[in-house]
Amino acid sequence: MASVLPFSQFRTRRPRAFAVLLLIVLATAASANQKERLAAKFIPGEILRYQIESHTATTVKVTTPIADPEGGSRSSQTLDLLVRLEVLAPAPPAAPGATRFRVTYEKCHAESDSDAFDPTGPSFEDQYTHIEGRSFEFTLDAGGRITDLTGLDAIFPNRAAAAAGFSWLDSLFPALLFPRDGVSIGQKWKSEHPVTGMPLADLVWLSDSTYLRDESCAASAGSASDATAEPSASSPSAAEPSTCATILTRYRMSRRGSPHSEATPPDYRENGLRTSGDWGGSGDNLDSVSLSTGLLLSSTQNSTQDIDYTIASAATGASIRRKGRVQNQLIVTLIPDSH
Repeated sequence: MASVLPFSQFRTRRPRAFAVLLLIVLATAASANQKERLAAKFIPGEILRYQIESHTATTVKVTTPIADPEGGSRSSQTLDLLVRLEVLAPAPPAAPGATRFRVTYEKCHAESDSDAFDPTGPSFEDQYTHIEGRSFEFTLDAGGRITDLTGLDAIFPNRAAAAAGFSWLDSLFPALLFPRDGVSIGQKWKSEHPVTGMPLADLVWLSDSTYLRDESCAASAGSASDATAEPSASSPSAAEPSTCATILTRYRMSRRGSPHSEATPPDYRENGLRTSGDWGGSGDNLDSVSLSTGLLLSSTQNSTQDIDYTIASAATGASIRRKGRVQNQLIVTLIPDSH
């Protein structure tokens, strides 16, 4: 026969059990709201290696005063790089929080395909045949901006044509753009970054980021298919070296101000040109960042840009119009140290 607790004991144990349950709930909630500061910790002399995989597909129609029946409308470029990122000792007078780096291209493989042939200019592959073993340096300031680039022009004299060779650089430091007071699972935040070097002025990327979850760094490296999963309700684990924060960012490109405002950048205007039109885009980015070091473990980016702009001579009125779409995928992976 089952024993029955006296009412006095039941009355005593019930508040005690409720108190224990309440403590567990409060502890879980506090843990779930714990903010992580994901600032990268760079040590002079440290060497990191990243695998860079980039693929760009372009479909564009160019309208010029002189018709070119051999002009291409479709092209694709694929670039695989293995780069060594070396943290250098700061040289005076270094700004507080600034870090100096050297990038060396250790391996490179480039492929391209196009429906046009230009016998007068170097091919996409030719632009990368000489870069293995070459290096450039840059400084990353405390605000996450890349400055003081040296040695890059010697590797890529035509920077616009070889942009894929270094455009991945910003993606190595996503944690520097997170909220400075830290982030917690489920937290969302916004940011914006100007787009420079374009034929239209006042372009900006508008980003919406979400701290999705914590998970094993090994697992998060292949979790792009789960990018839209809801944040886990379980409490985050301790910041072990094998634990990574998974950050999803969705972004879009737009122009500030009125659609009818002046769109010509200063450098185009100084050369007697006027620009007009639209340049929009959208994409997503899934980053895996180590909770213990703040280093990027992996990043997968996908973006699409739709362009329709015209460049005209202010003196003659002659113009060139470009209309089309550019699709890009970029995958960045930290290579584990084999030593």
